[in-house]
Amino acid sequence: MSHTEDLLAGFTPSRPYTKDVVAGAPAAPGVHLVLDGGVVAYVGYTGDLRARLRQHLTGNRDSSVLHDQVGQLLDTPGRAATRDDIAGWLGRCEVRWQETDDPEGTKEALVLALRPRFNRQVPRPLRQP
Repeated sequence: MSHTEDLLAGFTPSRPYTKDVVAGAPAAPGVHLVLDGGVVAYVGYTGDLRARLRQHLTGNRDSSVLHDQVGQLLDTPGRAATRDDIAGWLGRCEVRWQETDDPEGTKEALVLALRPRFNRQVPRPLRQP
């Protein structure tokens, strides 16, 4: 088992990032991953997995860091990517999630370990005493 597989052992299997799949996510606190070609591209945490995953797919650049980051990737000179462009790109990705009572801590550990390209800020490692 690879290091990444070890880190993701408690997560759901990869599923297509679609509204139908998101509708089956729990309305519970947890951490979610977006995978592009099998590589973790984004790690997020939330108090409501279903609502947050839906917001990434259908929201706007102000409501979702992931939506904004994908938009920047798809923008071209003279044309900003539309909500449909961004949702289409995300729809080609896969999603995984894990319910947890410590979503923020779990997310920070995964961002430090995996360095996903769409996470704007990589947390600073905790200083050892």
